[in-house]
Amino acid sequence: MVECFLEQAARIEEDEVMMPVKPVQARDIMSTKLITVRPQDDVFESISILIKNNISGAPVVDQDRNLLGVFSEKSVMRVLLDGAYEGLPTNEVRAFMDTSPHTITEDTQLLSIAQIFLTTPRRRLPVLDGTRLVGQVSRRDVVRAVYDASRKFDTNDKVLLYLSALRPIDEAPNFDGEPKR
Repeated sequence: MVECFLEQAARIEEDEVMMPVKPVQARDIMSTKLITVRPQDDVFESISILIKNNISGAPVVDQDRNLLGVFSEKSVMRVLLDGAYEGLPTNEVRAFMDTSPHTITEDTQLLSIAQIFLTTPRRRLPVLDGTRLVGQVSRRDVVRAVYDASRKFDTNDKVLLYLSALRPIDEAPNFDGEPKR
């Protein structure tokens, strides 16, 4: 199994001692201070929350922080169209939220998260411990993690993202898996 970005096999030289680099996981990059809404909240108040906080979506949780869905800009499009064509049947968030959001766990590795963002239209991934919301990873969090990792190298040499390990280009493995010399 190929391990994720900055896998155990990756190494950074520090004072001529090779040190293993810990894989980056959702727990390392997730936001934990989240703005959430409740299923019974008014959609227009929830839209106001999105606008005032400059966010594109918010997890919908119950009183125990169990994830029930996501209320997002796409949900607002549903509010608009339902209001225009069906005469807004209800004003509660529960009627418009995405009830099947793609979720991850705290152990999900960065490469897997990037793959989800690349292959789906998702902009955020709720992080769950069982059914309980513990955080959220956005596309921006992944970009920041890649940027932060690339800055660990002291040189301006090209950095190669080889499978799942960030390495200087001169350490890229040959076809036999050994670093180039």
